[in-house]
Amino acid sequence: MFTDAVRTSTPPLHLAYDDFRQAVAHMPLVSIDLIVENANGDCLIGLRRNPPARNWWFVPGGRILKNESRDEALERLLLEELGAGLSAGALPRFTGVYEHFYDVDFTGTAGTSTHYVVLAYRVRLDGDAGQLPRAQHTDYRWVSPAEINTDATVHPYTKAYFTE
Repeated sequence: MFTDAVRTSTPPLHLAYDDFRQAVAHMPLVSIDLIVENANGDCLIGLRRNPPARNWWFVPGGRILKNESRDEALERLLLEELGAGLSAGALPRFTGVYEHFYDVDFTGTAGTSTHYVVLAYRVRLDGDAGQLPRAQHTDYRWVSPAEINTDATVHPYTKAYFTE
């Protein structure tokens, strides 16, 4: 879809709960964050439902699954996080690699850290934030980059996308 990457013949692997917990405890995860902009230049942030960034405003995104190419993951996350595929001329633009470190895991257990290597992409989406999927976020809002940088409830890792 986005590059000439070879599609895998093995389907993406979702780990069992205990296996995933062990993986998080012992290795970094690779994920994709979506910096979603609308025609007005506002950006989409969602109130995180789950740890490790629970109750923070954060950009949409998610991890890349085993046996899933980067392009396949990006396509899946656009559907899961935004509920829409891409229209012509709206291809995501890679903006950089980031690292996120948390002192809790996906269960919220303190002392079990989480380390993400994050591939960030900018994408344009016009639509109603009220119609977005609620799996990872309890609420959404469109805000200006300036507001993101001054809002104490926006996670510092999200702010980093707008301060560089």
